[in-house]
Amino acid sequence: MAQPNDLSRSLIPFCQESTLIVVVDMSQSSWLVAGIVPGIERHPLKKLDPDEEALLQLIQRWRDEAVKAGRPITQIALAFEAGRDGFWLARWLRMRGIESYVIHSTSVAVPREHRRAKTDRLDTELLKRVFIGWLRGEPDHCRMVAIPTLEQEDAKRPNRERENLVGERTRIVNRMKGCLPQLLSSTGPREPYRE
Repeated sequence: MAQPNDLSRSLIPFCQESTLIVVVDMSQSSWLVAGIVPGIERHPLKKLDPDEEALLQLIQRWRDEAVKAGRPITQIALAFEAGRDGFWLARWLRMRGIESYVIHSTSVAVPREHRRAKTDRLDTELLKRVFIGWLRGEPDHCRMVAIPTLEQEDAKRPNRERENLVGERTRIVNRMKGCLPQLLSSTGPREPYRE
């Protein structure tokens, strides 16, 4: 029996005919946004700069395309993989009426039987598959991360700042250790002057 806070499957009824499904593959330099738009044969794919307003405009455009195709949208579901600072986007989208979910990155099964090129396009296809399975309520298809409140995320800030400081200290110490042999060899014992 499913727990009320069970994040391994969706407990909300899912109607694919009236749901706009969006997945985002996020990186620091760009976002690759893929969608499944009811009434549209193609599965749109768009590369954006990391900009939440541009993402919202893209979602509205896809919604309008579905309405023009005769499929009124009653639900917009968006998901992306968990990252260090991605929760702000989920909270921002939820405030604008979009169901936002954060997929636990270790719960996405990756085929290991053969090597494949890792591309953002393939990642979005995989994210779409696991997200649709989760929305359908298939158990253990993938797991979502609970989105913390702003206060809960702020409580983690001292630990993150400490991690950054420890990393910076380690970088400086390693750099000094790397420079020390060069300094010692240049100031080491010299051969006596001979005529």
